[in-house]
Amino acid sequence: MFLVPIPGKPALDLQEDEGYSESPDLEFEYADTDKWTAELSELYSYTEGPEFLLNRKCFEEDFRIHSKSLFLDSSTPGEGQGFLFLENARAHWGSSRGQLCVTPVVQSWNGLPQEGSSILCIPVFPQSEGCVSHTGCCGGSWGWDQVFPTHTGCCGDPWGWDQVFPTHTGCCGGSLGSQQSLLTGTFGECSSEAEVQAWMRYNIFLLLEVGTFNALVELLNMEIDNSAACSSAVRKPAISLADSTDLRVLLNIMYLIVETVRQEAEGDKPEWKSMRQTFRAELGAPLYNNEPFSVMLFGMVTKFCSGHAPHFPMKKVLLLLWKTVLCTLGGFEELQSMKAEKREVLGLPPLPEDSIQVIRSMRAASPPASASDLIEQQQKRGRREHKALIKQDNLDAFNERDPYKADDSREEEEENDDDNSLEGETFPLERDEVMPPPTQHPPSDRITCPKGLPWAPKVREKDIEMFLESSRSKFIGYTLGSDTNTVVGLPRPIHESIRTLKLHKYTSIAEVQVHMEEEYLRSPLSGGEEEVEQVPAEILYQGLLPSLPQYMIALLKILLAAAPTSKAKTDSINILADVLPEEMPTTVLQSMKLGVDVNRHKEIIVKAISAVLLLLLKHFKLNHIYQFEYMAQHLVFANCIPLILKFFNQNIMSYITAKNSISVLDYPYCVVHELPELTAESLEAGDNNQFCWRNLFSCINLLRILNKLTKWKHSRTMMLVVFKSAPILKRALKVKQAMMQLYVLKLLKVQTKYLGRQWRKSNMKTMSAIYQKVRHRLNDDWAYGNDLDARPWDFQAEECALRASIERFNARRYDRAHGNPDFVPVDNCLQSVLGQRVELPEEFQVNYDLWLEREVFSRPISWEELLQ
Repeated sequence: MFLVPIPGKPALDLQEDEGYSESPDLEFEYADTDKWTAELSELYSYTEGPEFLLNRKCFEEDFRIHSKSLFLDSSTPGEGQGFLFLENARAHWGSSRGQLCVTPVVQSWNGLPQEGSSILCIPVFPQSEGCVSHTGCCGGSWGWDQVFPTHTGCCGDPWGWDQVFPTHTGCCGGSLGSQQSLLTGTFGECSSEAEVQAWMRYNIFLLLEVGTFNALVELLNMEIDNSAACSSAVRKPAISLADSTDLRVLLNIMYLIVETVRQEAEGDKPEWKSMRQTFRAELGAPLYNNEPFSVMLFGMVTKFCSGHAPHFPMKKVLLLLWKTVLCTLGGFEELQSMKAEKREVLGLPPLPEDSIQVIRSMRAASPPASASDLIEQQQKRGRREHKALIKQDNLDAFNERDPYKADDSREEEEENDDDNSLEGETFPLERDEVMPPPTQHPPSDRITCPKGLPWAPKVREKDIEMFLESSRSKFIGYTLGSDTNTVVGLPRPIHESIRTLKLHKYTSIAEVQVHMEEEYLRSPLSGGEEEVEQVPAEILYQGLLPSLPQYMIALLKILLAAAPTSKAKTDSINILADVLPEEMPTTVLQSMKLGVDVNRHKEIIVKAISAVLLLLLKHFKLNHIYQFEYMAQHLVFANCIPLILKFFNQNIMSYITAKNSISVLDYPYCVVHELPELTAESLEAGDNNQFCWRNLFSCINLLRILNKLTKWKHSRTMMLVVFKSAPILKRALKVKQAMMQLYVLKLLKVQTKYLGRQWRKSNMKTMSAIYQKVRHRLNDDWAYGNDLDARPWDFQAEECALRASIERFNARRYDRAHGNPDFVPVDNCLQSVLGQRVELPEEFQVNYDLWLEREVFSRPISWEELLQ
């Protein structure tokens, strides 16, 4: 830790005096996801662990039986049959009977040649009469073991293969055993985790090449619509892991495909790169029931929350939803590049800096001291106060509490909020002249601060207009509206100020989009038809639009149930259906293991939901600001702001350093190495990591979501004040991670003007941290209550006006059927109007003669008047 000396005392006494706690910097690098192996291991709960061994035994037995030879009475693959080609065995077409003869050349599947022209052909979708001649689909003889090397399902008919192979009976206890072995991995033949991962990657791309993902989607759709399974689960008093076997197998396989294909690796083949692009395009296109695959997964979430399908394995659904959105829309670095491209297309200047790189280069601030440390260091400092003459108003520079402040013990953060949340810098403006000069120290004892602030300041066009309006009113006595060029009559210093403001003027994409939308509404005819580019974000928004409020409510319901601060309620949803075993634990060790598994399960759910919400908000904001505002407003209406604050109203440091994991049970370690005997001590000790990556990732995501919901929204900022978020957020500053501290400081900055002078006086360290780390908005009096826009009586009107703008945007762009009839084109050609074919109702055709008699023949016609 670098120390800066306080004038008049040795530098080594600073740590004792300032109450610093010895918490090291968290070596955390924010990214789209964790490491590939960590993401794979989080797919499986520890309760599913025994299924690995069961599948391995079944596969080994099947491989022994079917390793001699296989014959398929089948002609050349033709239309109507879906065939799966696996280059994992040597094969040749029989010359006489049109049979495919497969002759294994080795006794292990991992020893089969990976390259070559040999092809193993499997009829996956036979004709309706079933695969009568199919004789060997049990076990690894088909190569399914390497296609799905990590399958864990062992109960039930995981794939619905009884519908695919209705006449098939396997050798491992009928159809049930055969379905187990179809999806078992060959990890028994691998000697290292790297070997398992290499085989897995190879076979997943092989599976993708033959278009099997679409078949998986169809099977998943069948399982979603399986009313028998849903009604059975609703009637059960307690749902366990066995109730979701079919869905778990499907979701496992699809997750492995999406997560593996999404990431590039060094050893990827050239054709794999083109397959990856094709897969991403198909995954984001409306190919599944005329909607993207993500919308289907959102439908599963709402069906689960409504109580109609309580057996859905929600953790796996949310993980697959997150990775699908990430794969189709792109991660944060791709988003940054897309933002730069869009600014260039709109003719806007480039971004002043790369925000990702700036945040990565920032240093974390020292965490605040605990209450006991503050009391102790105050007592020590009180005995030394007579040695220096210090003004009473400047005591907060040295963590000294104002003695005239009322004794209020409601919140320790509000009492002694001199939180040491800087690196130990002193404040020159708060130093008295009578203080002795600083003691000289070697350069190594001082902080080497970078020159300047990390962010370039920004100014909005609205800020320049407001500055000019106030200046003209003050010096001239009149205003010119939105004119920002006329400076006649203003003093020269005002000219310099305007020049500086315009130098740092920043026009966002959102401002351009709002202006374009106003133009479309102002002149719907002359403005022409808007050309909407069908990018993945636009396609996804169109799919989510009809039920987006329900999707947001469902996600927040699950987030509430998974939050560590939530209390168990009888009416809350059960998110543990895919982690609880059929038989509850009977020993203390089993109970401890299940407790770790349940906590880990909840943490993964929070991680997935926070990542999905943040990705959608950022991509919708880039695509069109009103898409972002529509989603954000429904999150606010669903109480997302108090929910996130409730999440942070805990010992956040304990949550981030939680050790709810058992490393020896994580995949792929558990399938390669011999597992040691678990003890209560080893479960309590956890792993050796300094922090939990997923929990810190979730916290940063939730803070970013809160920032996006409240930025430039005064009514939502007041919600932060009303819910007393300041002490909650200040506790989060104890986490010594630069990115998390940055977003906490941003949230504190927007509400500082509402917290009062006494709060600002007691929190000068936090105020200085905001100045150092958060971007400056020129002429933004964030530390004072001088904001003209922050008028409480306008808050309701602000939200109503925003909602009206969103509804007009959605109606204009997406609700073409209910558009304004005055703007519908009119056909003025008599021949084309008379030539149109009009569909007459059936009743009119039956009574046509009666209509002629009553409406035509019985009425006199004045032909003279008609012809005139």
